[in-house]
Amino acid sequence: MKNIPFYPADILLPPQVTEKWPVIACDQFTSEPEYWKAAGEFVGDSPSTLKITLPEVWLTSSDVEKRTEAVNSEMKKYLASGVLTEYKNAVVYVERTQPDGRVRRGVVGAVDLSEYDYTPGAKTMIRATEGTVLSRIPPRVKIRKDAPLELPHIMILIDDPDNTVIPKNPDGSILYDTDLMAGGGHIRGSLVSESGVKNIISALENLAGDRESPLLFAVGDGNHSLATAKACVSEEFPLSRFALAEVVNIHDPALDFEPIYRVVFGVDPADIIAAAKRHFGAGNEKTVKCLYNEGEDEITVNGLPAGAVQSFIDEYLTARPDAYCDYIHGEDTVRKLSSEKNTVGFIFDGIGKSELFPYVEKYGSLPRKTFSMGEARDKRYYMECRKIR
Repeated sequence: MKNIPFYPADILLPPQVTEKWPVIACDQFTSEPEYWKAAGEFVGDSPSTLKITLPEVWLTSSDVEKRTEAVNSEMKKYLASGVLTEYKNAVVYVERTQPDGRVRRGVVGAVDLSEYDYTPGAKTMIRATEGTVLSRIPPRVKIRKDAPLELPHIMILIDDPDNTVIPKNPDGSILYDTDLMAGGGHIRGSLVSESGVKNIISALENLAGDRESPLLFAVGDGNHSLATAKACVSEEFPLSRFALAEVVNIHDPALDFEPIYRVVFGVDPADIIAAAKRHFGAGNEKTVKCLYNEGEDEITVNGLPAGAVQSFIDEYLTARPDAYCDYIHGEDTVRKLSSEKNTVGFIFDGIGKSELFPYVEKYGSLPRKTFSMGEARDKRYYMECRKIR
């Protein structure tokens, strides 16, 4: 029987979780600083995960080092002042009510990073679903390397069509039950009993079966965070070998796969669209909409649209150092951003849920930023913490 790389963890939470504690994943709303400013105003002086994470919208700001130091200082303050209560050897069952009212279920525990590999063609039990951009890891290492805590927005998928892993009626005590800020819905978490944890591990063992190199866990959200955690593993700090994550069944009816669209800033819309038409030619199998401030156009591509469009954009931007591309969740946001001058948005169809595990097992990983699990406000909010030093 294979060792399953999922374990209980010593989880830290405030004794009373309010709406001001959880905040959405740091890689959301990267082109909308007003979202994060409003979150800061809402939180005020209250303890919040906003103060112990660094939204990616600030990663390129001139004061990023100062912000990183403030995050680490706040973490130490929370540990020293009793803001957090520790739940030893815990697995948390989570019910997330999304903005549309559907409930997504998962379990939070620690995954063993020795069984995670983001390299294409990896045969570990935990694998990346998308291409990993190595240049994105060092800035995140700077944030994590001295941090005493980790907070996960990582969501790891299992292919469990019979719903055997995630408990249906957990019998542990409730840890939190709160609305989520900025229209994120509601979240409720409870401890999983000791027998419930054993059932989870047993069900995961059955999913892995006797295959030689099973893909048991596919990283759905937070791959670069997991890659950063892997880069920070240190023999000096044994806890760093693990990373906290939420495990979700890909067959959960509340889990949608949404395309991650592209918006290119600082370009002449007519020029980039004409270049795309020359690049791809006409009569291909899949349509991509091109949105800009004076209307919209379209191109056609073959294969996975996200990969095809990204490859073109990468090539186009090599000669245009002042232009840049951002990855945007939600068609409405793309339309809003594309209404500005010198901006073009690309909208296309995404990959289906049933295609993910077979694709990753066969080809290794998808092109980077191919899909998103739900819209931006469906994303995981930071909640549970764990010591990593």
